Amino acid sequence: MKHILSLTTIFIFSLIATPSFSQQDNFTRDYIERLENSRKYLILVAETMPEDKYGFKASTESLSFAENLMHIGYAMDWHSQSLLGGRESRDWKTDTVYKVANKSKKEMIDTIDKTFDATIKLIKQFDVNQLDDTLDYFGLNRTKRQIFLLLTDHITHHRGQMLVYMRLNGLTPPRYVLFQ
Repeated sequence: MKHILSLTTIFIFSLIATPSFSQQDNFTRDYIERLENSRKYLILVAETMPEDKYGFKASTESLSFAENLMHIGYAMDWHSQSLLGGRESRDWKTDTVYKVANKSKKEMIDTIDKTFDATIKLIKQFDVNQLDDTLDYFGLNRTKRQIFLLLTDHITHHRGQMLVYMRLNGLTPPRYVLFQ
């Protein structure tokens, strides 16, 4: 009788736990697919803009095309490696990885590509049981799932600025790629 009770308990628990884990696992799978597509599109945008236009700004207070690109990398690194991964944040004032400085177009694109690699690696290893854990995000309580979503919104926001910069320079941006 004790054996049957144990098996029944395990069976009922698996019915309850499996759908919940499956939904979270699906979130991670879908998120990685979206991030991979976002990477392809962002790199295509970065490759399409001529290097001599990387310094273009829509206004004096705006980030340049190159600064937007590197800012995406910095924020991606911060959201994933620091907020989600627990690594100490880079200091924007002293960091050299994501500063435009004297980087060539190719060096900036390579930096972004490597940042996507590191972010996707972290997400693949991320414990989905932590998706509902909360943390402070600029004074707001946010779940780690929300941090994932904020990261993709941030990429889209700055990439959108880069697309406008292309138009302002008489260039046609690459056709939008769905599912990112």
